[in-house]
Amino acid sequence: MTSTAEEYDVIVLGAGPTGENVADRTVAAGLRTVVVEAELVGGECSYWACMPSKALLRPVAALTEARAVAGSREAVGDGRLDPAAVLARRDSFTSHWKDDGQVKWLRDTGIDLVRGHGRLAGERTVTVEAEDGSERVLTARHAVVVCTGSRPVLPGHVPGLAEAAPWTNREATGSSAVPGRLAVVGGGVVGVEMATAWRALGSEVVLLVRGGGLLPRMEPFAGELVAEGLRGAGVDVRFGVEVVAVERADGSGPVTLTLKDGGELTVDEVLYATGRAPRSADIGMEQVGLKPGGWLEVDDSCTVLGVDGEWLYAAGDVNHRALLTHQGKYQARIAGAAIAARAQGRPLDTARWGAHAASADLAGAPQVVFTQPEVAAVGLTLAAAEEAGLRVKSVDHDLGAVAGASLYGDDYRGRARVVFDLDRQVLVGACMVGPGVAELLHSATVAVVGEVPIDRLWHAVPAYPTISEVWLRLLEGCRG
Repeated sequence: MTSTAEEYDVIVLGAGPTGENVADRTVAAGLRTVVVEAELVGGECSYWACMPSKALLRPVAALTEARAVAGSREAVGDGRLDPAAVLARRDSFTSHWKDDGQVKWLRDTGIDLVRGHGRLAGERTVTVEAEDGSERVLTARHAVVVCTGSRPVLPGHVPGLAEAAPWTNREATGSSAVPGRLAVVGGGVVGVEMATAWRALGSEVVLLVRGGGLLPRMEPFAGELVAEGLRGAGVDVRFGVEVVAVERADGSGPVTLTLKDGGELTVDEVLYATGRAPRSADIGMEQVGLKPGGWLEVDDSCTVLGVDGEWLYAAGDVNHRALLTHQGKYQARIAGAAIAARAQGRPLDTARWGAHAASADLAGAPQVVFTQPEVAAVGLTLAAAEEAGLRVKSVDHDLGAVAGASLYGDDYRGRARVVFDLDRQVLVGACMVGPGVAELLHSATVAVVGEVPIDRLWHAVPAYPTISEVWLRLLEGCRG
């Protein structure tokens, strides 16, 4: 094994969107930065999550919305999606799983790239093992930033599951063929989105959920409307179901699921969408006094707690603050600014909403679920706000009663809720469900994160006739 050593100002472990954004910020601040990556530059989001999943889901939305309007409905008739065309478009958005363009961006930005598996080896030190077994030792003058993300979790108590080669999000977003029969286990975002996509592409889909509803972290009505939409599209949605064994007899044929109630289900593929875990088991956490395989606990500047010297940072999924690509990029901007300030000897502004505090993770993280109907939410649910001890009330409105919604689609169905803090007179949460609501989300995010007083929001006039007019009805309810 050969070994070389090189010194940088900043070392970033992981070249996903979070790592790329950290490096972009530190290079812009004049700090020599290197990114270490064992897989594709661009990370999970670019190749196995956000981009390919939304590329699969956008044709579903376009066709559904065309069928919802008289005139365009007749134009599309009973036509179905063309799977080959949809998959080809998906492939273009992943750059056919090649990272040449992302690597070029790194180089053009002045960021160095080291290919290989990076591990912490002590204070401000990282070793990188390349595929050929060679090793490089990197040291950082100022900071090491862990941006290794998360991985799908398969339940360890289900006999035969590992041997059955189940799909995770990677196979679900990257499959080159449409399975005839697909079982999806899990009622979270990945489960409902992939059930939506593959059903529209022609799979017979059954969605198996242990609990009594979908999207458990959102307002209850969101899961109810999504379940209704899935069933309307032909998905067999089953609640209170637990898989106790999985068998794929020859390693490549059909998969048989044994259910707790004694029933069996045979499908061609099974997708497990039952949670995520941090990619931290083999990155040398024990070398800096942390537990391998755990989430990295950080403060609001994304500085890792429990490590002396304020040199180790963690941003993105691996710190478990908000497992969303856009929040990881937000944390990257915060961490990059904090690293630059410390390198320049400037004090950090870590007050709430300060330049070096990722306050929005806790107060206003937005999320869209690209099902039919869409779900868009930001901030706290009513239940979470009450649990936090806030004095709040919720205001609901039928989105279908808004003039802009009825123009958007015939027989438009949807619902909106805001959660109003009675003491501070600001919104702390919003959830909207219905066709096209994703584009309403940023206005809700601005209201929640900006803590805009209700009396001022009343003067933000929505254009007529748009779905945004729902804001008038919601604010009327808040103002009493």
